[in-house]
Amino acid sequence: MGTNVDAANTEGTGSALIEKNPKIVFVLGGPGSGKGTQCANIVEHFGYTHLSAGDLLRAEVQTGSENGTMIEKMMSEGVIVPSEVTIKLLERAIMENENDKFLIDGFPRNDENRSSFESLTGIEPEFVLFFDCSEDEMEKRLLTRNQGRKDDNIDTIRKRFKVFTESSLNVINYYNSKGKVKKIDASKPAEEVFEAVKAVFAPLS
Repeated sequence: MGTNVDAANTEGTGSALIEKNPKIVFVLGGPGSGKGTQCANIVEHFGYTHLSAGDLLRAEVQTGSENGTMIEKMMSEGVIVPSEVTIKLLERAIMENENDKFLIDGFPRNDENRSSFESLTGIEPEFVLFFDCSEDEMEKRLLTRNQGRKDDNIDTIRKRFKVFTESSLNVINYYNSKGKVKKIDASKPAEEVFEAVKAVFAPLS
């Protein structure tokens, strides 16, 4: 008889995920650190599937479901969506994809996200790719990009910075203590950043 955590992991999608045993890399960095651009490069060069927690949540908002309405309200306030909601969306996306290598972008956002993901799925990341960039540089990038995002205004941007600093850095510190963080200087031009990223992924491919 296993522990309660083991028992929980054998039910629902979690057990199916363990059977699939995907290779997962968490991709973290502040808003505007260039994660999306670099994830696209990794997909093209190293064959990973890119799952953006934010994109999955926004897609759920577009469905107009009760869940989507709740997510929209929380995102507009710069508040983190409950772990179970995001994890369910990520699990579904992983199980529906034939690939076994995934970049999970923008998740986990805090310690509770992290512990929930590991306990609900029974899976730990191979490592965390951390794009380190100053708030000044990220703010400049966010205010000049034109993606039609409602949350790209100065007040919400600064709320998102605050959430990232107060919550996500704890996740990075946790995985760093386990030797699982690959830190990238994301303040440089995108081409130079990808050279550093390639140095991380090339030995694995």
